[in-house]
Amino acid sequence: MADVLQIFPSYAVDTTKWNNCIRQSGNGLIYATAGYLNAVADNWSGIVVNDYAMVMPLPWRKKLGIQYYYDVPFIQQLGWFGKEHSLNKDDIFKTLFGFCSYGDYTFNYTNEAVKNHPGIKQCNNYTLDLSAGYDTIRESYSADLLNNIKKSNKQNCIYRDGDMEEAVSLYQSLYQERMAHVKESDFVNFKNLCTVMAAKRQVIVKQVCATNNKLLAVAVLLEDENRLYNIMNSITPAGRKTGSNHFLFDNIIKEFSGQNLLLDFEGSDIAGIEHFYQNFGPVNQPYYRLHFNNLAAPLKLFKR
Repeated sequence: MADVLQIFPSYAVDTTKWNNCIRQSGNGLIYATAGYLNAVADNWSGIVVNDYAMVMPLPWRKKLGIQYYYDVPFIQQLGWFGKEHSLNKDDIFKTLFGFCSYGDYTFNYTNEAVKNHPGIKQCNNYTLDLSAGYDTIRESYSADLLNNIKKSNKQNCIYRDGDMEEAVSLYQSLYQERMAHVKESDFVNFKNLCTVMAAKRQVIVKQVCATNNKLLAVAVLLEDENRLYNIMNSITPAGRKTGSNHFLFDNIIKEFSGQNLLLDFEGSDIAGIEHFYQNFGPVNQPYYRLHFNNLAAPLKLFKR
């Protein structure tokens, strides 16, 4: 029997069935849940296969009459989710390209069938299995990491819970200029998402302070049944001098070790950040980014 693929606008998606599909799939990610998409995406629709046996979120915008896919701030990976992994990838691409003729789209780490498609780029994402326990994890720490932790200990750095509003504001003040695609409204959307998720105890904010209570480093983590997601990590100039970010993540690992969770570092292809994550002995779990342009000839030249 042939698979039935349908596209529904977000308001017509059965959110219970959608979220159950995400939750029960072996590759479920928090970004693809309906509440997350509703909070941070301008618009989204969803491919639904065989009454929610598989689903695929499609975030989109429209400009000058052209509907296109876009990178939604604070979403790293999407792609297809579900138990029926035998679906022909050509059917997925046909549906994907039929809905929008232009844009950027990210497939999740299990969607390896796309990796040889034209326009696909493989991206790094490092994850650390916390179930092994702290002592076992620490055995894989690099010498550089251990030295930075010692540096922070000598400075009597303090690890403790942080405030979400303060953490997001610091991240915005430090990094927004480097992220032209992330607007003020995106940060507002993310704060609203965190408010909703905090009520479900899915938001974790951890920080490192100096003995005078000066904030040195902070991380905003979101939690689901499988992962801790490092959504926002900020380090101040003073924090860099004391190895505070190394100290921060060492303590996060210590606090949550022994639990059946992956610490998802959320990247990175930036050499310095990649090196920082590699210090902890994680596994690279790559995902796949697609840029495509199937517009008609005059528009294709205009929008490269």
